[in-house]
Amino acid sequence: MPAADQLSLTFAALADPTRRAILARLGQGAATVGELAEPFPLSLQAVSKHIKALERAGLVTRGRDRQLRPSRLRSEPLQEATGWLEHYRHFWEASFDQLDDHLRTTSQDTP
Repeated sequence: MPAADQLSLTFAALADPTRRAILARLGQGAATVGELAEPFPLSLQAVSKHIKALERAGLVTRGRDRQLRPSRLRSEPLQEATGWLEHYRHFWEASFDQLDDHLRTTSQDTP
């Protein structure tokens, strides 16, 4: 899949706060759908749909351990998204530098 398409899938999956929370939990280790569903006021079916969306985006893999299918975080798509965002770091750093300069000037003008 071309990189731009993978980025689109990654960012679309990350757009949902529930999915981001699921990824944060998977950052601590593999978990079953039931374990992932615990903190959410959602059905297992709804959480399973979120996991499938993450899986389609390549952010999650599902294994097989007896009857369980634990999900695991895949870091590669996140690394690609981070790399893409890095190209724009200088824009927001320059904005923060300008804000810092403005605040210093403003605080010096205030008695």
